[in-house]
Amino acid sequence: MSTEDNLLRLVEAEEPDENGYHLQDQVGFILRKAHQRHVAIFAAHIADLTPPQFAALAKLYDIGETSQNQLGTFIAMDAATVKGVIDRLKARGLVDVSKHDVDKRRLLVNLTAEGREAVERLFPLARTITEETLAPLSTREAATFMRLLAKLA
Repeated sequence: MSTEDNLLRLVEAEEPDENGYHLQDQVGFILRKAHQRHVAIFAAHIADLTPPQFAALAKLYDIGETSQNQLGTFIAMDAATVKGVIDRLKARGLVDVSKHDVDKRRLLVNLTAEGREAVERLFPLARTITEETLAPLSTREAATFMRLLAKLA
């Protein structure tokens, strides 16, 4: 029996306390633990980028040049967070940042040739990361989990 099975048995066997609240039964707690597991798997495969940095590169690969704020919207990051991500990617030569021709306040972000090559090399690893994250689930469970999780997002 795996550690996860033992933990699940312990959780299921617990008697509810008087208020019926158990932290380990809460969606936020479970999501955070699953996220921590995924981040550890990600770091084991892609040590030199963070998941948000990879997300920015992958989305730029998909859509091409876009504004920094629009990129943040696409990858679910607020303006301050995406700015830091872009600044770090720019410092590594993976993205270029330029001002919009008409609206000089608007920053445009695009992959450099090096950024494009990097993300193309990383896509197979990203697929492996997803597979490892979902490995405890059957194929059917993984599909159901992804569909249900998307409803929460």
